[in-house]
Amino acid sequence: MSMIIPLLLVLFFVLIFFTVKAIKKNKKGISNLEVTVFVFYILSFLLFGLGLLTHIHQHTEAIDPVDSECYIPFGGKHILTLIVYFIFFNISAGFIWIKGRKLPPLSLVFFLVFLVIGLFINTAILIQITTHNLETLGMYKENSGTFLFVFTPAISLIIAVGLLFKIIKEEKIQAKDKAYKNKFLNSCNTFLASRFNESVWALLLFIPVFTLITIILMLFGQDVNSITKVFTETTTWAFSQKMHPPILDHKGHYLCTVAAKGNPKIVKPICLGKRHNRIIIVNRQLQVANAFEEMITDMSPGLHSFIRRNYDKYGYNLSLKINSKIGSNITYILMKPLEWIFLVTLYLFCVNPEQKISKQYQL
Repeated sequence: MSMIIPLLLVLFFVLIFFTVKAIKKNKKGISNLEVTVFVFYILSFLLFGLGLLTHIHQHTEAIDPVDSECYIPFGGKHILTLIVYFIFFNISAGFIWIKGRKLPPLSLVFFLVFLVIGLFINTAILIQITTHNLETLGMYKENSGTFLFVFTPAISLIIAVGLLFKIIKEEKIQAKDKAYKNKFLNSCNTFLASRFNESVWALLLFIPVFTLITIILMLFGQDVNSITKVFTETTTWAFSQKMHPPILDHKGHYLCTVAAKGNPKIVKPICLGKRHNRIIIVNRQLQVANAFEEMITDMSPGLHSFIRRNYDKYGYNLSLKINSKIGSNITYILMKPLEWIFLVTLYLFCVNPEQKISKQYQL
């Protein structure tokens, strides 16, 4: 597995190289800016895919957030609709970028229709993924996990707006001078150029084309409103209207929780407390550690995200190996210096540090 990922990355960059080379061969006068935008757009697919690796669960599934599991921004049953429009958008953008004004008028109109549809959908995606509320997962409230998703819809919008402005600016002038040997194409071109330019026709055909695609998608099991349900039948995201099941009990304990299960004469338990509806033993060390974490969350959610992500990654695996009273005693002693650091920090930055400490894990 460790060799597969680097190999896939190499193949990915080789594919980008040869794709750019082929585009330069077929599109004369391509600028460095266009190549740069194209390369970043392709790279954004890779980032989007990485984001999906940890945001893959549907709203109907129970997850364990400690294991870096989270919910996908799109409703699984309706993703086909999103994929179809994504494909049409990119095909349309590609033809308009490479061929531009050389496209037949009817083809250009339909490509513009899908470009406009893509504008609306990518705007919705951008709004969807820039609000991610994890409070219901018992975690900090911030837009965690959205960074990897942002680039694809953002660059898509830039590409679509740029191509539309280019066509609106140049197409009407060029269309009047076009002539086709095919009588049907020539008459269509004359009709289009004499009445409206292609961008206006694209707007006029927006609803008919969208309706036609919706009907075709319904034949493949999609709903008539799948384009909205793909955003609303989700949880924790901007347009989400569903609630996920209760989170799973974590399979292990955090280090301070494990330490509190040692010899009572050493670890000095205070009371029983509750974490994720589960009864745990609480001592002073555990309360201090949790109060410190709460303080960091209040001061800097981003820093807390970084600390929590790495602690969950490494601390959890270590805690699995501590399954005896002796191990808990040793853990408690080793954690003492950290406890003192946490305590000093709390007294430096909190007005009522003892009040914050004492309220942790109260039943």
